[in-house]
Amino acid sequence: MIFNNLPILSVMAKKLSWLSQRTEVLAQNVANADTPGFKARDLRQVTFGQLVAKERGLTATTRAPRVTNAAHMKGTIAVRQFREEKVADPGNASFDGNTVSTEQQLLKLGETQATHQMTLNLYRKHLSMMRTAIGRGAG
Repeated sequence: MIFNNLPILSVMAKKLSWLSQRTEVLAQNVANADTPGFKARDLRQVTFGQLVAKERGLTATTRAPRVTNAAHMKGTIAVRQFREEKVADPGNASFDGNTVSTEQQLLKLGETQATHQMTLNLYRKHLSMMRTAIGRGAG
């Protein structure tokens, strides 16, 4: 669909993808809660700014801000490249070396599910508004 090429929808789609992948990682953690030596994992958190930078193709570590007035001070803006990296889940290891806290993982899953639902609702709302704007109806 042509709407998928719009930056706002593309950023939301990337966020939904990240949330889906995070759900898989957290579910694997819960499934391995009794596996000796298993280390809990998580995906590195992403910010809206990181998603926008990725969407705009900004991969440099710094860039110059847009100058709108000659009197403005010069500076740089730090931009990190969006990468989905697995990071160790901090926590106390059990006697067998397992670092999974089932309660903590379930809290993270609930938070991830709520964020997924909110992002999906926003995506649908934007799509509906765009369809209405071009006269195709909200259906």
